[in-house]
Amino acid sequence: MLRLPSFTYLEPRTLGDALKMKADAGPAGAYVSGGTDLYPNMKRRQQEPRVVISLMGVRDLTGAGKGELGNVIPAGVTLSALASSRALRDSYSAVATAAELVSTPLLRNMGTLGGNLCLDTRCNYYDQSYEWRKAIDFCMKKDGAICWVAPSSPRCWAVSSSDVAPVAVAIGAELELAGPGGERVVPAARFYHNDGINYLTKHADEILVRVRLPAPGGWDAAYHKLRRRGAFDFPVLGVAAWVSWERGTRNAALGTVRDARIVLGGVASYPQEIPEAGAALRGTSLDDDAIHAAAEAAFRPSKPMDNTDFDLSWRKQMTRVYVRRALQELRERPAR
Repeated sequence: MLRLPSFTYLEPRTLGDALKMKADAGPAGAYVSGGTDLYPNMKRRQQEPRVVISLMGVRDLTGAGKGELGNVIPAGVTLSALASSRALRDSYSAVATAAELVSTPLLRNMGTLGGNLCLDTRCNYYDQSYEWRKAIDFCMKKDGAICWVAPSSPRCWAVSSSDVAPVAVAIGAELELAGPGGERVVPAARFYHNDGINYLTKHADEILVRVRLPAPGGWDAAYHKLRRRGAFDFPVLGVAAWVSWERGTRNAALGTVRDARIVLGGVASYPQEIPEAGAALRGTSLDDDAIHAAAEAAFRPSKPMDNTDFDLSWRKQMTRVYVRRALQELRERPAR
């Protein structure tokens, strides 16, 4: 049985207290919300903080008492709350869908929006016990010097496996961060690096406080996820599709596509936007030819690595299928 190492557990009640505790702990400290990512990593000795600072009691992060969710969502809101929110289902259905597809109900009850957006990158050579990783002389992401997925590579190729992140990038969400130097706002697309180790632009001492969603109206988004089982598993491919309509409608039959974005998850170390796929949809009515062109455009740069589930060539082929499905869903949705 894998066991947690010894650590000091702190429970701040305010954002300021949390930032001070992290400053006092320095590199030995780590923030935690639901713990569905950090604690398994600690059991495998992938992360070894000596001080763990819980954010679950910080009201600024949980939004306690604020009622139904709107377009500014506290980062500590659970994935279950996102998935069950009627307001979110109506105006931001792709966000609710992505949250609902994360893992299992028990873990969604603990996991948070901020935690999923900051989810550690994953790899078959990394997400193993300490003894297993030691037997291969570890890997570049933790304790070793070689990326076993691409041994000649100077960088780590662990993949981004967040479900909510591709949607946040696709719809143009903004992330509010708080740190010792104050607060700043970062577009979701600039929150990630294409690097398996340094995969976030967030500084280690910063806290993701809130997520700003764009005002509803004139656009829509969908999210589709490929995994082996219908629950629990991380995505080996995620497709977030976003379109905005020329006439401010939300139905392809009533207008043409003014702008579009296709973002892939599970194929790189960051949520990967495919600009060519979005360009293929602009000025169209989301007809079959346009959807086919976008799917082909997304297929070409999709380069999944052999470090997660399923055969990588088959996963690449599935890029076409899942982009097509996401766009067809948007085309078929009734105007609201």
